[in-house]
Amino acid sequence: MAQRIFQTIEPKILYFGTPVALISSLNEDGTTNLAPMSSFWALGWTLMLGLLDETKTAENLERHAECVINLPSPEMWKQVEKLAPLTGKNPVPELKKKQFRFEKCKFEEAGFTQLASDCVKPYRVAECPMHLEARVRHIHRMGGEKLQALGGGVAAEVEIVRVHADEAFVKNMHHIDAETWSPLVYNFRHYFRLADHELGKTFRA
Repeated sequence: MAQRIFQTIEPKILYFGTPVALISSLNEDGTTNLAPMSSFWALGWTLMLGLLDETKTAENLERHAECVINLPSPEMWKQVEKLAPLTGKNPVPELKKKQFRFEKCKFEEAGFTQLASDCVKPYRVAECPMHLEARVRHIHRMGGEKLQALGGGVAAEVEIVRVHADEAFVKNMHHIDAETWSPLVYNFRHYFRLADHELGKTFRA
């Protein structure tokens, strides 16, 4: 292998190919807010959701400790992008005014259908092939100068209480078919899908 030559840089974001999720959360009036995000990770049945302070999702989770993590397929990226410049906060926060606009009916705006959840109040996105119903366990304050420049943020620790999966991707009760499943991936502000061929598998597969 040729010797690597490194350069010191300052990326605007550090999203190294992370999956996209649509987070359903409950508004004050009982309607469901829907917002795209790509800053989350899982350990067991616990997920950490990274949220900026100036988002309606962060506000909703502080008030009502339930949500749904809807996982869109790669083909849905244009619908996901329709949600990207929208905010459920009215008035729109100063930090967002140049790029975002208020929208109350996000499901309709993006062409999505509401589907009732089993265990939580926020609706699921019927078009997404996987839904993770969740309850918030803790909300952690996050630090860092660059994050504070964006208005600050939180990490919401949520516990998954129910998983729904399109039967096309289900191998059996305990396994997703990794050969057919492909999440929508957000890689440095560009949308991708997983490669079509498998490189290998871990010994625990």
